[in-house]
Amino acid sequence: MDANTNSDVQKAEDLKLKANEAFKANKFSQAIELYSQAIELNSSNAVYWANRAFAHTKLEEYGSAVQDATKAIEIDPRYSKGYYRRGAAYLAMGKFKEALKDFQQVKKICPNDPDATRKLKECEKAVQKIRFEEAISVGDAERRLVADSIDYHIIEVEPQYAGPRIDGEEITLDFVKAMLDEFKKQKCIHKRYAYQIVLKTLELLRSMPSLVDVDVPNGGHFTVCGDVHGQYYDLINIFELNGLPSEENPYLFNGDFVDRGSFSVEVILTLFAFKCLYPKAMYLARGNHESKSMNKIYGFEGEVRSKLGEKFVELFAEVFCWLPLAHVINKKVFVVHGGLFSVDGVKLSDIRSIDRFCEPPEEGLMCELLWSDPQPQPGRGPSKRGVALSFGGDVTKKFLEDNNLDFIVRSHEVKDEGYEIEHDGKLITVFSAPNYCDQMGNKGAFIRFTAPEMKPDIVTFSAVPHPDVKPMAYANNFLRMFQ
Repeated sequence: MDANTNSDVQKAEDLKLKANEAFKANKFSQAIELYSQAIELNSSNAVYWANRAFAHTKLEEYGSAVQDATKAIEIDPRYSKGYYRRGAAYLAMGKFKEALKDFQQVKKICPNDPDATRKLKECEKAVQKIRFEEAISVGDAERRLVADSIDYHIIEVEPQYAGPRIDGEEITLDFVKAMLDEFKKQKCIHKRYAYQIVLKTLELLRSMPSLVDVDVPNGGHFTVCGDVHGQYYDLINIFELNGLPSEENPYLFNGDFVDRGSFSVEVILTLFAFKCLYPKAMYLARGNHESKSMNKIYGFEGEVRSKLGEKFVELFAEVFCWLPLAHVINKKVFVVHGGLFSVDGVKLSDIRSIDRFCEPPEEGLMCELLWSDPQPQPGRGPSKRGVALSFGGDVTKKFLEDNNLDFIVRSHEVKDEGYEIEHDGKLITVFSAPNYCDQMGNKGAFIRFTAPEMKPDIVTFSAVPHPDVKPMAYANNFLRMFQ
C-alpha cells in the first residue's frame, strides 16, 4: 500500500468539509474546486462525486452534474444520492423519462423513505402529463397560429379598471411609464393592452432577419444587457442607472428575459412595450430560455397562466420563435446569447439564413448560438450543460477573422462581477441579473458602446430589494423540490 494513502484520504476528507462550507455559503464554483481536489486525492469516494454533481447543478452545469453522479453510481451502485443527483440534473434539463428511472432506483434502494416516495410519485405524474401532451399535440403543418385567432379590439375594458389605458393603436411613452409604475406595485395591466403589446411586437419581429445589423451613428451610444431572468426590479434599476430606452438611448437585451425570477411577465411586457414604442432603439435576441421546454420547467409558463391566462402561454411561445438569434453592431461586434459552433467556417450569411421559427433544436447552428459556452483551453469540448459545446479562444479568433469582426459579446452564464473578459479580450460575457435566484450574490452588468470606437465600457451594479416573492414561485411544485 502507498505510504501516502491514509494521509491522502484524510486530506480529501478535510477538503470535502471545506467544500461543504463553501456550498452552504452559495460559493458553488469554490465548492466544485475543493471537491475536485478531494477527488484527486481519493477518487473512489462516491460522496465527493455526488456532492460535486450537486454543486454543478446549482451553476446550471447539468451535463457535468450527470457525469459526476454517474461516476458516483459506478463507484457505489447502492448509493441512493448518486441516483438522486443524476435524476435532479436530468429533471433540470427537461429529460423527465431519464429522471424517472433514477428516482425509481432511489425508491428501490430506500423503500421506506417518504421523501423518495413523494418525489417518485410527482415525477411519474410529470411524465404522464408530458406523454398526454405529446399524444394530443398537433403537427406543425396542421397548427393554426394562436396570434391569428386574437382580435384585441373586441376585448372590453371594464369601467372599474383603474390602470393605464392605450387610446387607439399607438402605444405611448406615458402609457409605458404608467405601466411600469403599476408593475412596481405588483398590479397587472388589462389583458386587452397586454394582447396589444404582444401582438404588435410579433408583427415587428416577423419583419426582422435572424441576424440583425445595428448601426450606431458616430457620437451615438448603445447599451447591451445580458440575462434578466424575470428580475423586474433589477431591470428598472438598469433604466434608472442608464436611462429609459429611447431613440437617443438604444438597448439590446441579449436573451433570457424570463424564467427563474418570478416577475417575468412584468419584464417581458416592459421590453415588448419599449420595442413597440421604439422599434429601432430596442433590440431583443432569443436566449435558450425563450422556449417552451424551459418555460415549462423554470416558471414562466406557470406565471403567465396565473397572471394572464392560458392563451398567453401559447402566444408568448409563438412570439419567442420570431426573436432574432444574433446581432452585429457597426460591423464590428457580434452579439449572441450563447456562443459559437461545432464547426469552423460559419459565416454571418449562414446565421442570417437560419429558419428560426421553431422551438430550438437539439443540435446545429441555432442550438449552438443559444447554448454554447466558452472554455479556457483551445479547441472544442463537451458542454458543461449537456447541450451544444464549449469552445476555446482559437475558435473565437477564427470566427472573428472569417467574418471581419473585432470581438464577441455573449451572455448565458452568471458571473460574480456581472461580466467576464476571456479569449485574449476578444470575448465578453455580460449577465444582468444580480444576486441571481436570490442566492448567488453576484453583481449585474451592462455594456455601453460609443461609436465609432466601439470600445466596451462595462458598468456593474448590485441587486435592489424586491417584494417577497421567491424565485420559481410559479414553477411546478415538483420542480421546485430539487432547486
